[in-house]
Amino acid sequence: MVTKKKIRKKAKKKTAAKKTGRRKKTGKLAPSKQKRGLIASEMVLSTSAPELSSLVAEVEAAGGAAIGGYREPLSGGAMLLAALPLKAVQPTPFQRDLSPTHTKRLAQKIEESGAFLDPLIVVRGDDGRLWTPNGRHRLAAAKMLGLQLITALVSPDEALAYKILALNTEKAHNLKDRSLEVIRMAQALAEIKPRAKESSYANEFEAPELLTLGIIYQANKRFAGGAYSPFLKKVDRFSERGLKVSLRQRENYAARLLDIEVQVKRIIEALQKRGFKSPYLRSYVVARINPVRFHRAKKGDSTPPMSMAAALTRMAAAARKFDVSSVKFGELALVAAVAEE
Repeated sequence: MVTKKKIRKKAKKKTAAKKTGRRKKTGKLAPSKQKRGLIASEMVLSTSAPELSSLVAEVEAAGGAAIGGYREPLSGGAMLLAALPLKAVQPTPFQRDLSPTHTKRLAQKIEESGAFLDPLIVVRGDDGRLWTPNGRHRLAAAKMLGLQLITALVSPDEALAYKILALNTEKAHNLKDRSLEVIRMAQALAEIKPRAKESSYANEFEAPELLTLGIIYQANKRFAGGAYSPFLKKVDRFSERGLKVSLRQRENYAARLLDIEVQVKRIIEALQKRGFKSPYLRSYVVARINPVRFHRAKKGDSTPPMSMAAALTRMAAAARKFDVSSVKFGELALVAAVAEE
């Protein structure tokens, strides 16, 4: 006889199987049915081709040598494989700061493998020199190892210098890394194209809040950007103004956020005196004074719940009026649980 208990067990198993199946189905990466790009014979390109002549001359003038040419398989753009002296290549000036720890580890692993396999991506920089937008740590590791030459894929597309976040995958970017690289790119572009709209570089900058946070990190490398990121994601948007003007506006936003952080530190100190020792104090306080914390955007709606200026005004007011006596230990425990998830 089939009992109700057995029926319930079977139903649970079926539900679990369905859920597992859905997860597998959505997580699977299916290859595209539409074939794109070049075929093998179209990729072959001589180093004497007109598209590469200036690059070959530049490489040779720098003391390097052209090894071979090819057309990149997706867009068909000309590329040059070259050997370059290490002194001829510089990281882009707006790239993230070098990590000595990562460089040492990378040099050690290259030494252990007995081969330097990954070529650098190299482009002609704004100053006329050769820049690498995604090989800073490999370049530094090669110097540590005492290499004379390094292999590089040299592209005539100078715009690659501003696509660091898309290209650089050798060391994961944290929020500070990303923000500093983005603001350095924006500041460099503002000098070259001051009237270009900030929004036209949305792909290069990745997210508008990185610009604001980048300005703050330039002033204070120890700023706790992670606590403010959820707030900024809801109200910060790319500007339709020129880069020069938009960056000045962001400097104002950054200054106001730093003033709010002063108030947040005051609140944290008061809470610590009351016996609160949680590492999530800042996240909790910032969440409490966040004027848009309960806003849930509808799918496809990118309109901010309020302007950045208005949100900062309300946030600063909430920080000034913050009632330390209203904080309960249970609330902090909930914040900690959510953060750990």
